[in-house]
Amino acid sequence: MKARARHRCQLLTVLLTFFIPLGAATADADDGRTVTNAFGDTHIPATTQRIVTLYQGATDSAVALGITPVGVVDSWLEKPMYRYLRDALDGVEHVGLETQPNLEKVAWLKPDLIVATRFRHERVRPLLEKIAPTVATDTVFDFKATLRLIAETTGREARARELLRNWDARVADFRQKIADTLGDAWPQKAAVVRFKSDHVRIYSTGFAGSILNELGFEQPNSLHDQGWGMKLTSEENIPVMNADVVFVLLEPNDPAIMRNYRHWTSHPLWKRLDAVQDERVFEVNAVDWIMGGGILAANAMLDDLYTHYGLDDPHAPTTSAAACADETSSRSRVHDEESSAC
Repeated sequence: MKARARHRCQLLTVLLTFFIPLGAATADADDGRTVTNAFGDTHIPATTQRIVTLYQGATDSAVALGITPVGVVDSWLEKPMYRYLRDALDGVEHVGLETQPNLEKVAWLKPDLIVATRFRHERVRPLLEKIAPTVATDTVFDFKATLRLIAETTGREARARELLRNWDARVADFRQKIADTLGDAWPQKAAVVRFKSDHVRIYSTGFAGSILNELGFEQPNSLHDQGWGMKLTSEENIPVMNADVVFVLLEPNDPAIMRNYRHWTSHPLWKRLDAVQDERVFEVNAVDWIMGGGILAANAMLDDLYTHYGLDDPHAPTTSAAACADETSSRSRVHDEESSAC
């Protein structure tokens, strides 16, 4: 297997030498700027017009900044692209899976910037850098780091600051209102639970976990020191999910998952969970809560929380993903920093 992988890597290297225009991977030393990222210091051209995003959070963030990439990877659910991004990305080329992008196709798109993540793409970094300047984040779920990185490499810093100011205002507002509403019952311990066809996962970190932590929620006692979370294969483990509130991530179009969900939630131990007895089990969209990975998805997750707790939201975003993309008069154009923020 190792020999086969090495052979494929060598073959790709040869192919890419034919696909890449002369000088595509080498920027003029007197042009552009150097950006520090998870791949080190990367020289970025002064104008980045053709961007390929290799993970979901990067795609979401690009759209939020008013950028339409020339290439994106397939979504995990709602294939080939999440519904909330479809209008904004209509006609954009797909370059394979996040875990295994089609490098030949990436090269054919002739990008001048690739946005990757060290978590997924460290192994193919040398090949990516032969195609175009490549920047990366450490993880796939830190939406603020992704937004700032793309903004810095495309001259959209003002837009990113506006998006983050709006996010911070919503977070502060939510924290105050939920504390006022719940009183002594705040903070709540929150469990993020995802049902699969043959098991259940409970998350402690990642996209949803980091946002819940920022909003003031606490982890269930069972999840302390458990890394990303836990995989539960037996109904006897249901008490591990005990919390003040349970957010259930579902994939309603998958019959096997829904059968498993009904099976677990009909068990007597499920009915004894605090959140079940207090009617604080909320079914939420898995795309918004863990898959989208960008600031648009984060705001959609916060929308859910305002709704579930019956709180007024004066800072709700007034623009959609499609509206942000519509600001771009052509798919290859990058606006200047002073353009109004979506």
